[in-house]
Amino acid sequence: ALAEISTNAPIDFALPKNSWRGGIDTEKLLGMLSDFEFRSLIPRVKELLSSGNAAQKVLGSPAPGRPDLSHGVPASEEISPEDLQKLALAAWVLDSSITKPTLEDIERMGKSKNFDEARKNILKEIEKHRLSFVYENIELPLMPVLRAMERRGVLIDKKFLKGLAEKYHKELDKIAARIYKAAGGEFNINSPRQLGEVLFDKLGLAVKNQKKTPGGARSTRESELVKYKDLHPVVADILAHRELQKLLSTYIDTIPTLLDKKDRLHTSFIQTGTTTGRLASQNPNLQNIPIKTDLGRAIRNAFVADSGMRLVAFDYSQIELRIAAILSKDRGLIEIFKNGRDVHAEVAARIFGVTGDKVSYDQRRAAKVINFGILYGMGVNAFWEALGSPRAEAREFYDYYFTAFPRLAKYIEEVKADAARRGYTETLFGRRRYFEGITSPIPYVRAAAERMAINAPMQGTQSDIVKLAMIKIDALFKKEGISDKAHLLLQVHDELVFEIEEDKIKALAPKIKEIMEQIVPPKDTHGVPILAEGTMGSDWGTMEKI
Repeated sequence: ALAEISTNAPIDFALPKNSWRGGIDTEKLLGMLSDFEFRSLIPRVKELLSSGNAAQKVLGSPAPGRPDLSHGVPASEEISPEDLQKLALAAWVLDSSITKPTLEDIERMGKSKNFDEARKNILKEIEKHRLSFVYENIELPLMPVLRAMERRGVLIDKKFLKGLAEKYHKELDKIAARIYKAAGGEFNINSPRQLGEVLFDKLGLAVKNQKKTPGGARSTRESELVKYKDLHPVVADILAHRELQKLLSTYIDTIPTLLDKKDRLHTSFIQTGTTTGRLASQNPNLQNIPIKTDLGRAIRNAFVADSGMRLVAFDYSQIELRIAAILSKDRGLIEIFKNGRDVHAEVAARIFGVTGDKVSYDQRRAAKVINFGILYGMGVNAFWEALGSPRAEAREFYDYYFTAFPRLAKYIEEVKADAARRGYTETLFGRRRYFEGITSPIPYVRAAAERMAINAPMQGTQSDIVKLAMIKIDALFKKEGISDKAHLLLQVHDELVFEIEEDKIKALAPKIKEIMEQIVPPKDTHGVPILAEGTMGSDWGTMEKI
């Protein structure tokens, strides 16, 4: 049936005199967002509610790599960026799950809207939780060291990167052509949906227990595609295409756009950017600069020393495994390191019941997988997948490992139990990391928290050692009056990279090495040596042992 709308109905309508914003209790709303830790919503809600109100103007943009703590700071309130940064560090040391703390985080943790009062309360909590050493002896002294690294930057060979870009783009086009040929036509290789249609529908590739995304689509993640490598050569090309494209977009094509007039790259170091205590960096992220493949390693050749100088790098040798021996006090592991033996070969010898000189390549590889897997809480199933051996065999290796190193097995169980009881783990220096899911009734949530808890003391202790080394080496340069001749440029996980005048290297290198190796007091190492290996060269890619 047809109907006609009457347009002359007597309806009175007028816009409300007051804005909808007037009915909102701003403090209550922001307090609720803070309580539920919806931190990213707070500045957006403030912007929406303020609608350009001058009272909501904030301090200027933070320096590169520093957290933006300015949301909601009135223009009239005099809080220096340095004071904000120091208190942000304190808040993060108290609870590292709050990365890049904002002013709202500081107010919530300090239980006050008054900055000085919040600072007093937070520093009292630092002392109460025995975190003073981490805050006052590690994080605060590291601030000026990182700022100096950012100011100095690292020299980049633009010409080398340009040549690498041309070479890699040509190779990318060749790989894409092979993929299109295998697929029978062009498609968007970067589209998971289109790639899934080609691989699973058109080419009919399938494996047992095929994983899907939360949305129900068949997964084309790298970890899943690896399972298909033997089914069709196009899979290897897709993985190679992804690697090249990431290298180009993240580093090779991007770095030249970030250089200053002297071709130096000034990455930004983020002190509060991780939950583990490790440093983060951005623009670009040099923590993830690739080293596993020749294609990725080639990028390091673009990082060069200035005229009359050389790049000098010191890398901690197997530091997390050494820390595992120190923290667990496992006699077997301690003896391996005390005697300077190959830890992977020695572990393989114990697992497989052979002498060290009879260990095969595959046996050593299996031991290496489980050695590093244990540090990250790897279980039997993950070990089985990583090793690629039958599950029963992986179970046998796993059991043998903990039979050979019983104190390490006990230590891991102690860490999990302590984390469940206290809610946090501690490093050798007292740094804490909290785990909300450690007592979850949901098995996979609890298991994930336990895996992180196992690794946290080891990775956190490693981070503390590296940071303390950076501070002490910086103090060495100042003491010897050579801060203009020797510069710390980069910190990438276990490695420190310096730019040093050539005639200073011979005298400085042994001192740097000694500092790095003596960070942990001998009474705490149980005889396990902490070793640093030095290299130098005109560029980061072709370094030779010192």
